[in-house]
Amino acid sequence: MLNLRNNTLFGELPSTLQNSPHLIMLDLSENHFSGNVPAWIGDKFSNLVILSLRSNNFDGHIPHKFCDLQFLQNLDLAHNNISGVIPKCFNNLTAMATTNKTNNFVFSESVDAALVILKALLVLKGREDEYGSTLGLVMSMDLSANSLTGEIPKEIGSLAGLLSLNFSGNLLTGNIPDSIGKMELMESLDLSMNRLNGEIPPSFSNLNFLNHFNVSYNNLTGQIPTSTQLQSFENLSYVGNHLCGPPLTKNCTSKGIPIDVANNGSSREGSKVNWLYVSIVLGFVMGFWGVVAPLFFIRSWRHAYYRKLDHICGKL
Repeated sequence: MLNLRNNTLFGELPSTLQNSPHLIMLDLSENHFSGNVPAWIGDKFSNLVILSLRSNNFDGHIPHKFCDLQFLQNLDLAHNNISGVIPKCFNNLTAMATTNKTNNFVFSESVDAALVILKALLVLKGREDEYGSTLGLVMSMDLSANSLTGEIPKEIGSLAGLLSLNFSGNLLTGNIPDSIGKMELMESLDLSMNRLNGEIPPSFSNLNFLNHFNVSYNNLTGQIPTSTQLQSFENLSYVGNHLCGPPLTKNCTSKGIPIDVANNGSSREGSKVNWLYVSIVLGFVMGFWGVVAPLFFIRSWRHAYYRKLDHICGKL
């Protein structure tokens, strides 16, 4: 175990760390480390169970080598400057895919089970809690407060053992994968402050253990799926979208569209019709004042008009 959390260490990670291949916990959070997230972490530390690089200045992409960490159960890369996409190969994180809550850790033979009694700082349910037990740690993945782009890969849904998933505060786009609704042990899910669109998947009704849920400040639309859990959260969990239905006071139409949005559409159509009438009236008024009115108010125009009219009639 190597815990250097909450110091003033800076610079890139020294390559000498690679000389400790049997680490099961690497916590370098709350320092000033910088540079790319080292790919050799996934290559050299094959027994890692806990990896926390939280609150540093790391940049670059999430290395695909991290997908080789088959025993990893707690991945925390939050509050860095990491960009790029979320690797699709995260579905290779075998330990996170297990749903056996009574025996969370799945070790290789080289790892001493006595070292399982650990304490990991985890941001869960909107607050920091300490978890330490002989049963293992809460399985979690926190990639929040970075600059990740692209869509959330549907492969994330295969990590059925996760209890906490936090992708908030990134630049993620596209629809929320329906596969996340299959992660039925999930207790904390935060996808807020991204650029996600589409609807909340109906499969989210299956997330019966949720006690923290936040999809606020995205571009989500439609009706919130009917579920005891999803209806139990405050409006703040949904604010900043175009959602409707309970727990929001905004009702939906039969097509699942917020009523105010539907009304705005009707108002815009009505406005187009009104402007058509206005343009016709304006055309008539301009024509009257441009042609007819001068005949009434300018004597020379009126006399010229009648002379021209008499001349035409004379020819007939």
